[in-house]
Amino acid sequence: MAVDLHVHTTASDGTDSPEEVVKRAWRLGLEAIAITDHDVLEGILPAQKEARDKNIDIVPGVELSTVHELGEVHILGYYMDIEDTKLLEYLNMFRRARVERIVKMVNKLIDMGIGISRERVFAIAGSGAVGRPHLAEALLEAGFVSSMGEAFEKFIGSGRPAYVPRFKFSPVEAVKLIVSAKGVPVLAHPGMDCAAVVMGDLVAAGLQGIEVYHPSHDLAQTGIFLEMARVHSLIITGGSDYHGVQNFDRSPLGSVTVSYSAVEQLKERARLNCS
Repeated sequence: MAVDLHVHTTASDGTDSPEEVVKRAWRLGLEAIAITDHDVLEGILPAQKEARDKNIDIVPGVELSTVHELGEVHILGYYMDIEDTKLLEYLNMFRRARVERIVKMVNKLIDMGIGISRERVFAIAGSGAVGRPHLAEALLEAGFVSSMGEAFEKFIGSGRPAYVPRFKFSPVEAVKLIVSAKGVPVLAHPGMDCAAVVMGDLVAAGLQGIEVYHPSHDLAQTGIFLEMARVHSLIITGGSDYHGVQNFDRSPLGSVTVSYSAVEQLKERARLNCS
């Protein structure tokens, strides 16, 4: 049976609520999905509640956003203790940093003569963790761009005039944070150059898996990541990186899957981490 271990909801920058995601996954016949919102855990419990009367497992997860000298690196965490004090403290810090970053980007846009309000950006984000996709949506809604992609390319992407670097948190720190919360850290959609550079340090810090299967990987990259998993004895994971039906440029839910054995391996590793 198929499982999708990389799914976002409205708790971060997805457009489907946790409940909607579970219903879609159930209709697709997926055996399990992982809720891996950016730097927040709020989507997990609603998804688990929705799944109670459905034959589908909800894997508790998170995707931590980190910065390396070569660029952004994302670390997935699975089966961590979602009530871990240290983890919650860091996630609250991330949330505050996200708010400050978006306010600075809105101010830059205003200085450029682009009249959008931060109140509208936060309204679009709702109760979710505010991020650049919400700012891009505000720009699209106000008619300053014709697509969300154009918003990134023209204004808020890295190196663009309204861009503000994210909060500095290293991949190694993220791996250690997940481990300290008794979770299983996994390197998400690794870039070729970055993976080769950071892999040794991440494994030494406690990395236990690598997202081999992802919409952004071609066959050659997938083969290289499979070899990395073999060399470092890492759990092989994969997922669609689903962000909702309204994100037309993203992959559909369940479009990239792995077998249920990946869930079993994550569960077992998490059990060992707790012992």
